[in-house]
This record gives sequence, structure tokens and C-alpha cells, in this order.
Amino acid sequence: MAKKSTLGEFGLILQLVGGIVAGAVIGLMANDAVMQVIVSIKYVLGQLIFYCVPLVIIAFIAPAITRLGQNASKMLAAGVGFAYLSAAGAATMAAVAGYLIIPHMSIQTHVAGLHELPEAVFQLNIPPIMSVMTALVTAIIAGISIIWTRAERFEGLFDELEKIMMQVVERIIIPMLPFFIATTFAGLAYEGSLTKQLPIFLQVIVIVLAGHFIWLTLLYTIAGVISKKNPLEVFRHYAPAYLTAVGTMSSAATLPVSLECAAKSKVLSKETVEFMVPLGATIHLCGSVLTETFFAMTISMMLYGTLPSFGTMALFILLFGIFAIGAPGVPGGTVMASLGIVVGVLHFDPAGVALLLAVFALQDSFGTACNVTGDGALALMLEGLFNRKSASAEATDQCLDTL
Repeated sequence: MAKKSTLGEFGLILQLVGGIVAGAVIGLMANDAVMQVIVSIKYVLGQLIFYCVPLVIIAFIAPAITRLGQNASKMLAAGVGFAYLSAAGAATMAAVAGYLIIPHMSIQTHVAGLHELPEAVFQLNIPPIMSVMTALVTAIIAGISIIWTRAERFEGLFDELEKIMMQVVERIIIPMLPFFIATTFAGLAYEGSLTKQLPIFLQVIVIVLAGHFIWLTLLYTIAGVISKKNPLEVFRHYAPAYLTAVGTMSSAATLPVSLECAAKSKVLSKETVEFMVPLGATIHLCGSVLTETFFAMTISMMLYGTLPSFGTMALFILLFGIFAIGAPGVPGGTVMASLGIVVGVLHFDPAGVALLLAVFALQDSFGTACNVTGDGALALMLEGLFNRKSASAEATDQCLDTL
């Protein structure tokens, strides 16, 4: 990943914030005819973005694996392990907070009365050539197989694909994101999610947001200890990715910006960034897991009058970490992937499932933002485990070049 971005970090933040504000204002003022156009634009932009995501995953992960050489399988195992531990740890923290806080809360459960969005007047269907998980597995198998067979032609082919998709990311996807975010917030404002559901939103989201930042602080602290590098040198570059995730509600759609943010860090190598950031966008869902765990416990108290037992929550957390790794990186992917254990372990009835889906949708953007920001911490952990010697050599070379 190139260190130099085509968009300045501050300029991109302004564009993303501008998209959020403009979308909210338009949604509050728009009539049905205007919203039909906006919904159509959102649909087309979303189709383009999600079409490119599997190609970006293959184009960045496969070459990154080939450059890692014999360390690739070990890094893959470590990356998946860190993602699982992060999700399970976040869920455990949320459960502890739930047992301490939820019995003292009074939450409104009425979420009806939203204004239904009109149908899109134009739909351009551009299905991805494969799913996100298929792209991830394809990239891993291709990268490892190239190492085993020393297939130099295929290695060069994937290097060229990486350069091609880099241009697609910088010239198409990133400039498109502020408009996609604007259409998303226009829809939320038009429906009434920013006004009618605000009381519910505020009561739960403040607690969840605090949990997100506590967990991110813990993750980056651990990453700093493992890598012996300053974690703020990674975290401070992630503001554009955080805002993009708030607007897109998708780790996969945020991937191009996440790659740009992580690449700006001086303590992360290109190989680690292009391996762990796309991998994390697919399997690391700590923020969404933390949120759903807390919300599920809250809904259990609302509808059934009691919190799940410690044993039930322990089993739920153990399985949820596994299910989260396989969840798609699209809006609502985490909660959809977990419905089986929500029903089977927590014994939610249809009313409980419906309420969980509705409340989770209110904060999905912030959970996604926590997910993608946490990917930087996992990348730093891998950097510390597998790239200390090369990082030191690179620093020495830079000093010699300066002299």
C-alpha cells in the first residue's frame, strides 16, 4: 500500500463529515420524489462499492501473503486467533457491564412510527463476482499455494492486480464514499431514526460507545506491549476510517479507507498492513459483538424479566466469537450471522429477535467503526510478533541513507 494518499487525511475527514451533515439535512427536508432519487443513487453506489470489495481483498491479501513467505501460515493463524480473542473479550466485557448496569436502567422499547422509505426508481444490479468470505479464502489459498510452488508468474500477476486495484480504490471508491454516506444519512433522517428513535438511541448508545473506546484502548495497549512500539502512531491515523464506517455501516465498504489510514503509520510495514487490514475487515468484529451482547442482555430483561444466567452467557460468548469470524462484512452481518445462537442459546422468541434487529440497527454504524479501528491494533500485534527484525533493518537502512 502506498504511503502517499491521493486525499489528505484532514480533507477526507471534512468530506465525510460534510456527507453526514448534508445527508441529514436533505433527509429532513426531502419529499417522496426526492427520496426516490436519493434511494436510487444509494443503491447504485452501494452496488459499485460492494462489487469492488472482493477484488480488493484478493488484490491485497494474496500478494501480501507471498511477500510474507514462510511466515504466512503462522501470521494467518495468529491473525485469526487475535480476532477471536478480541471478539470474545469484548463480549465478556459487555456481559460484565450488562450484569452491573442493566438492572438499574429504564429503557423505552417503542420504536414504531417510522416513515417508510420509497422504492428506488432505478436499480442497477452489479452483483460481486464472489462473496467476501469466498474472496478471503481464495486469496489465502492462492497466496500460500504460490509460496509452496514458487510460481513467479502468478506472483507477478497478483502484484499487477494489486496495482490495478490500488488505482480503483484511490480514483473511484474513496471519492464515491462521501456521496454514499450522504445518501445513507438522508434515509435515516427521512425515516425518523434521527428524531423519533433518539430517546432509545441515547440511552443505550452512550454505554455502548463507552464500551467501544474502553475496548479499543485495551486492544491498542496490548498491541503496544507486544510490538514495543507506540500504538498512538497507528490509532491517530484512523479517524477517516472511523467516520467512513459510521456512514457506510460496513467493514467491507470501509476497507479502502482503512488501508489508506493504516499505511500512513510509520510503525506498520506494507506487508502487515495489506495482510491484516483486509483480513480484519472480514473476520474482526469486536465492536459489533460487544454491542449485540449488551443489547441482547437488555432485551432479555425487557421482554422476559431476567438476565441470562452466567453459564448461558459463557456459552453464548464462546460460540459468538466463532460465528463473528464467519459473519459477512456488510451492514447487519454480525447480528444476522448470530441469530442461530440468539434463538438456540438465549432462547429468544420472534418478538425478541425482531427487537434485537431493530435496536442493533440503530447503532450498527458505531459498532462497525469500532471494528475497523480495532484492525489497526491487530496489525500492530502481528508487526510485533513477526516483523521486528525487518522493521529494525528498515530503520537502519533509513539512517544509513540519511548519512
